[in-house]
Amino acid sequence: MMPRPEPAGARGGMETSRLAARLTKPILLIEDDATLNRLITSQLSGHGFKLRGVLRATDALRAIEEEEPALILLDIRLPDRDGLDLLKDIQHICPVIMLTAHGAIHQAVQALRLGAHDYLTKPIRPEELELAIERALDHAQLKRSGDFLKDRLKSLTTSTMVGGSKVFEEIRRQIALYGPTDATVLILGESGVGKELVARAIHQSSDRASQSYVAIDCSTLQESLFESELFGHERGAFTGADRRKLGLVEVADGGTVFLDEIGELTPALQAKLLRVLELGTFRRLGGITDLKANVRFVAATNRDLVAMGAEGRFRMDLYYRLSRFVLTVPALRERGDDAVQIARHFVRTRNFHRTLHKALDDSAIAAIRAYRWPGNVRELKNVVERAVLLSGTEPEITVTDLGLTDRPEAVVDGAGIRFSFAHLPTMDEIQIRYVKMLLERGGYSRARIAECLGISERSVYRILQGLKRPKPHGRGG
Repeated sequence: MMPRPEPAGARGGMETSRLAARLTKPILLIEDDATLNRLITSQLSGHGFKLRGVLRATDALRAIEEEEPALILLDIRLPDRDGLDLLKDIQHICPVIMLTAHGAIHQAVQALRLGAHDYLTKPIRPEELELAIERALDHAQLKRSGDFLKDRLKSLTTSTMVGGSKVFEEIRRQIALYGPTDATVLILGESGVGKELVARAIHQSSDRASQSYVAIDCSTLQESLFESELFGHERGAFTGADRRKLGLVEVADGGTVFLDEIGELTPALQAKLLRVLELGTFRRLGGITDLKANVRFVAATNRDLVAMGAEGRFRMDLYYRLSRFVLTVPALRERGDDAVQIARHFVRTRNFHRTLHKALDDSAIAAIRAYRWPGNVRELKNVVERAVLLSGTEPEITVTDLGLTDRPEAVVDGAGIRFSFAHLPTMDEIQIRYVKMLLERGGYSRARIAECLGISERSVYRILQGLKRPKPHGRGG
């Protein structure tokens, strides 16, 4: 005896109830037939969707301004404006499904060319409407996180956490502990220790692992650009903003946003970020509508935020919001023999001579163990990559290939920083050497270098420009 088929409407109801549960924005119905408007509104509301129905284009634009929709159902004929004309203004906001009569199929095809996601002909069957909504919302999710699979593949190939030291095993334990929570995590540690690697691992061990992970470096963007990157902007928000742009908070919807070098944020941006953390809402630059932020924030810094707070340079209320869980990544010099393990890993993964097996010889291993690695893992990676190239077709990498003896001494012991010169240096030479050391460590902004040296950013710029200029071969007459 054949089983009775499940009614399409019942099956669709269960599917759409799950779909409705994941939406944080309403569906907007623009249909001038009041009876059909009420019918569709009742049907979708019965399946758990938040719906707003309007009869005119003017009311629709007002509704969009008050609360941005997740999807729009648009009648092709409206009393106060042509539906195709309205489509041009709203298709960039969210997916649009056109509603049209049987005799206007040619107009529906035109609507698809103008940016509509789909069209339905009246009378509209409930299961057909639910399926069209599901397809449109799924497509929007894929479009919003179109770089996710590429990012996921990159993380799998580049974010291997190598090391077996006791202190690093503790980091793994904390990642496993904090990852499944949805709380913010503040990652501390020197520049180059692998804070972003830890942030990715936290994301991958969370319930958000199947969603997007996006990172932004707070030290590299101007204030207005940072706000636009994080929160997005509306058309006309500033000169050159010729279209709406989604910020990383929207792109990462359901996922994780990593804020690197959080200590570089200006006071104004600190206030805006605090608002997001406290209220879970944000506004695009130039916008007037509050949007929900369904993301987890992970932040990182190599600076002492508490000390900055005491000096009035970092908001302590923001620090308390960020530091519900604090994870300190140890410096490479504190991780025992991990440096050798990591170096061998880089030799394997960064070997440009694909057909040649390479290995570190005893002299190279001894040098790696003895060196203090002021630039941490980032410096080690650069040294190994250079050594792989310099060693050519030789199967072993030697201490000479590493070139550690040619590198300026820095943080050779707990006493501080040491430099060595073959002559009595000038103050300018010492300053230039120090700037070079900070650049080799990586992660230092121009403002941070200026702060370390006690000089202006303009002076740092002149030093950096001098480093880029080729040295003269001799003195001309």
